[in-house]
Amino acid sequence: MALHAPVLVMKDSMKRESGAKVHQANIQAAKAVADIIRTTLGPRSMLKMLLDAGGGIVVTNDGNAILREIDIAHPAAKSMIELSRTQDEEVGDGTTSVIVLAGEMLHVAQAFIDKNYHPTVICRAYTKALDDAIAVLDKIAMPVDVNDRTAMLGLVKSSIGTKFTGQFGDLIADLAIDATTTAGVDLGQGMREVDIKKYIKVEKVPGGQLEDSTVLKGVMINKDVVAPGKMRRKIVNPRIILLDSPIEYKKGENQTNAELMKEEDWQVLLEMEEEYIKNLCAQILKFKPDLVITEKGLSDLAIHYLSKAGVSAIRRLRKTDNNRIAKACGAVIVNRPEELQESDVGTGAGLFEVKKIGDEFFAFIVDCKDPKACTVLLRGASKDVLNEVERNLQDAMSVARNILKNPKLLPGGGATELTVSATLKQKSSSVEGVEKWPYEAAALAFEAIPRTLAQNCGLNVIRTMTQLQGKHANGENAWVGLDGRSGDIVDMKERKIWDSYSVKAQTFKTAIEAACMLLRIDDIVSGIKKKQAPGASAPKQPQIETEGDADNEQMIPE
Repeated sequence: MALHAPVLVMKDSMKRESGAKVHQANIQAAKAVADIIRTTLGPRSMLKMLLDAGGGIVVTNDGNAILREIDIAHPAAKSMIELSRTQDEEVGDGTTSVIVLAGEMLHVAQAFIDKNYHPTVICRAYTKALDDAIAVLDKIAMPVDVNDRTAMLGLVKSSIGTKFTGQFGDLIADLAIDATTTAGVDLGQGMREVDIKKYIKVEKVPGGQLEDSTVLKGVMINKDVVAPGKMRRKIVNPRIILLDSPIEYKKGENQTNAELMKEEDWQVLLEMEEEYIKNLCAQILKFKPDLVITEKGLSDLAIHYLSKAGVSAIRRLRKTDNNRIAKACGAVIVNRPEELQESDVGTGAGLFEVKKIGDEFFAFIVDCKDPKACTVLLRGASKDVLNEVERNLQDAMSVARNILKNPKLLPGGGATELTVSATLKQKSSSVEGVEKWPYEAAALAFEAIPRTLAQNCGLNVIRTMTQLQGKHANGENAWVGLDGRSGDIVDMKERKIWDSYSVKAQTFKTAIEAACMLLRIDDIVSGIKKKQAPGASAPKQPQIETEGDADNEQMIPE
């Protein structure tokens, strides 16, 4: 007779590892992720070719774009990849730097874990180092005039100089600054808010040259007028009405049965439908529009009435595009034609025109008086080139937005990190207790950025780093850094190699906080049930563990 005594069991899928081993595994995983994209930091960086899930090819050196395509099972590595995504959403740049810095922070912590330091002690030292690093950034930051286009251009150029489009010089930087200044909204006190996702649309059209790319003072949509032969395709100073309702007869929500006794009743029914549409069109035409755009459908009869009145119409437009048109020409999107007012009509556009580019028709609503939304038209040789240019443009627009939001500059080329590192090394002597050594290690970890830059330039890393440390000793020469193109040690102000304050501060915060979080993990417990392969044998009967294999053997309940 079998005894079913209550035995403490752990499911086969619940895997536990001892604290020290987990720390080692997490640090190794984080370093592996950092090593994947380490070579993509700086202007002389390597490109990565990725095969995506759909079988397409992506060629890029954007940290976030690379990590997004990587499939990694280790949870610590997954959380590192998440850092890059967070950085991209928050400030749009510094996606590679944040991974390299977080990986280095964990790497220097490994020595302390091996010496049985408690992770909380290391995290306390790191947090203190972060506070001091942000204080150093505030001290060396230089205010910038957002109306000074030359300074803005230099800053955006140095930020995207590390990207593929760096070879096209001012082009992408010009597009980014034009787009963000167009779509910016004043918040008062000299600060501006720019919603890149909502009000700046990037339209990629293969063909032509990259130099043909431009920022339109208005909106471009991939639509043609509904009746090309009858409606005008070019209107100067159009009066625009935007609708969010269909101009067609409403169909019943449920199945509707109508019993007709006479043939004339059928005629009456049709006339009622026609009358309804005629009234809708009359309410719209009362305001003498030149262009009617609706997000919903447009019946043939409505098209007839509108074209007869000389009004052009576009139907089934995306909600996001409609919002952009409203911002560009000053119109208000109306839900019911009965509620239309004169103030809802958009009169801010200078020109409506439909053009054919390649095989497709595009409608342009341009030359707007004071547009608060715009479209960036990108031309290029192939889709791959256009996709990479778009990624770089998004980064450039984010940098421009960050400066408009927080107009402060920091030196690029690793100068900021070296200054922070030198200052923290000095301060480490005043840190008391056991936290002193992890604090000093954090100071050394900041040097990972200039060291990686030097590696990617093909320089002698030890000699270059020694020279840079010598220049930055005692926190002096805060603006001396490494020119990633030529490999020279120069003043960053002269070469106009700058970084945005928002990006740098966010990079430091994200990297150190993530490193602290991963150090605090002392156990990985997986709650995923392993799927049994088809035709596999039934699960084994419960077994009682012996003392020898109790540590690594798990038992399965029946």
